[in-house]
Amino acid sequence: MRYGKFDELLKLARKLAGSAEGMTLDEMASEMGTTRRTVDRMRATLEVMFPQWETIADGHKKRFHIPGGLDGFLQMPGVDELAELRAAITMLQKKGDTTRAALLGTLYDKIQAALRPSARLRMAPDLDALLMTESQAMQAGLRPPEDPTVIETIRTALKAGCAVKFLYKTGSNRLRQITPWGLLYGQVAYYLVAPGEGKTEPALWRLDRIHDIKLSDAPTNPPPADWNLEAFAARSFGIYQGTPRDVILRFTPDAAEDAARRHFHPTQTLEHLPDGSLVVRYHAGGLQEQAFYLFTWGTAVEILAPIELRTELCRLLRRALEHHERTPRP
Repeated sequence: MRYGKFDELLKLARKLAGSAEGMTLDEMASEMGTTRRTVDRMRATLEVMFPQWETIADGHKKRFHIPGGLDGFLQMPGVDELAELRAAITMLQKKGDTTRAALLGTLYDKIQAALRPSARLRMAPDLDALLMTESQAMQAGLRPPEDPTVIETIRTALKAGCAVKFLYKTGSNRLRQITPWGLLYGQVAYYLVAPGEGKTEPALWRLDRIHDIKLSDAPTNPPPADWNLEAFAARSFGIYQGTPRDVILRFTPDAAEDAARRHFHPTQTLEHLPDGSLVVRYHAGGLQEQAFYLFTWGTAVEILAPIELRTELCRLLRRALEHHERTPRP
């Protein structure tokens, strides 16, 4: 058996062992990025490899599961996996996100402690080499909240399905009581997603403005059954919500290759034109964030639609020009 094929079988086995309710053939095909027919052949092979294999009836479908987990040999992490986890910890530490860095750090220590001493010694040179030769390019942005109780309390409320109360640092600094619907981690800041008091639509609350947060026994306002955090986030370009619009951008031939490698939005499509230019289309709100980002492309991009986005970029440019053309005060 080729290494690549065995690696795919092992990947699927891990997913089946880690799924509490088992997986259907369609779910397995989606997870593995292959066809139902191919994943059915993989299922037949795994059923022979693992005697504890279970087939669970679920209405007209069947679910497949490997109970009892996999043994330590099959579950031992690789050097690249450990290096990537260590890099994620370092990146969060540099951003000032000590809460999430500490959680991943604890996981890293548990994995290291679970390894056999001989495996740790064998992996150490390669792991050190990767950690010393890879780093993260830092970007400007707000530091995450330094008080770990903010994220911890929100996560507790999300798991328990209860409300929280906190003071929010705005002009009024009012006491708020809301039911968390989710957490969004952005480049600029971290946000709690929740509707305000008496509201039905979720809003964004910056975590660095939340203080004195506590769990609350106030009545809850849970999200609708069909609400999805990923779909909510995809409505905008970045964080701020706005009326989604059809956006069409054209990049010059010199910039087309670079633009084709960029991820603008989950809904994006790319069209290469005969003259070498590139047209990018997507559907999103948040005109101001889009205008800020498109400014970084200079004259390499044209906004074909909507006109409101082009108007917003021109407005921001005029204000910036007026400001910076003035002689600075002493």
